[in-house]
Amino acid sequence: MKRLLALGGCLAALLALTILPPCSPAMAADPIKIGAVFSVTGPASFLGEPEKHTVEMLVKQINAADGVLGRPLEIIVYDDETDVNKCVLAVDKLLKKDKVTAVVGPTTSGNTLAVKAKFDAAKIPLVSCAAAEKITTPVSPWVFKTPQTDRHAVERILQHAKAQGIKKIAILTVSDGFGQAGREVLLQLLPEKGFELVADEAFGPKDTDMTAQLTAIKDKAPDAIICWGTNPGPAVVARNRQQLGIAIPLYMSHGVASKKFIELSGDAAEGIYLPAGRLAVAAQIADTHPQKQVLTTYIADYEAQYKMPVSSFGGYAYDGLMLIVEAIKMGNSAEPQAIRDNLEKISGFVGTGGIFTMTAEDHNGLTADAFEMVRIEQGDWKIVQ
Repeated sequence: MKRLLALGGCLAALLALTILPPCSPAMAADPIKIGAVFSVTGPASFLGEPEKHTVEMLVKQINAADGVLGRPLEIIVYDDETDVNKCVLAVDKLLKKDKVTAVVGPTTSGNTLAVKAKFDAAKIPLVSCAAAEKITTPVSPWVFKTPQTDRHAVERILQHAKAQGIKKIAILTVSDGFGQAGREVLLQLLPEKGFELVADEAFGPKDTDMTAQLTAIKDKAPDAIICWGTNPGPAVVARNRQQLGIAIPLYMSHGVASKKFIELSGDAAEGIYLPAGRLAVAAQIADTHPQKQVLTTYIADYEAQYKMPVSSFGGYAYDGLMLIVEAIKMGNSAEPQAIRDNLEKISGFVGTGGIFTMTAEDHNGLTADAFEMVRIEQGDWKIVQ
């Protein structure tokens, strides 16, 4: 009998350890399930890995502060390996099996464009971490995105180029979703802004030498080159340009706004211009700027936890998750319809990529003011006028 009583006491103690205390309602309530699809591995891993790190860090912080509406967040992350077919499978799993209430991602424009129709059909909100204008133009009711849009990036580049007296421009774009979307905007805005397009070259996402394209461009004697893509291609362009002795200005898209581009390009990155979100240059913006505290806190938290620098791409995931959380709080509901409706009502929300004001006609919520024009100097970003 004594042994049975002792055993019963041990079982009671063990059970007590597994019962959540009544004073922690956030831990006792059903979780709010949010999905995420990132390119954690594969060619775009330098984008997707910081996105995964960021949402996992944020969920821990949010849950440590009693969750959202008294409920913990549960983040379900799948790696699409930068593969469109695996992205489709991951999205299907999130929507049909995991029954998430919203999704952050995918990482790349091509993958986002391949799955966006699924969210309208499922009536689940998606907040993409990819930049292509086609993701939110025309507006899809259930699809939003956090990166600054292609059009605003092109506008900032052309504004800077015009101030430098540049008139003839060559473009070199990657033949994927992001590159094709950027090329369309370039082809539209170059003549509208008074520039002459003298060369229109392309490269594949896996190409390792762009000497032929750059030689063809050099023969057309442009005043500047605009390269549109994400790594590793643009870094190859930078190195090949240096090898060919092409000294005219080279502009990159916001798709290379991470230190990985500088690392891959080496000293060939010196002097390259690009539009970038303020996360890349947080130390250079005024203390009075509305984004300053958000940026510095995110940088400090991320670098303390992961012992590596932040990137703009991790910031896109930060904004995606925090916009969803804000929409849940605004509507006092974690139901997909309420999240969607309140995402459209968000106004003046300070994120890492800018200050977001969404409407039924604008599911990105940023303007060209979200960018700073930067130049790479001595292996780092420097804001230029």
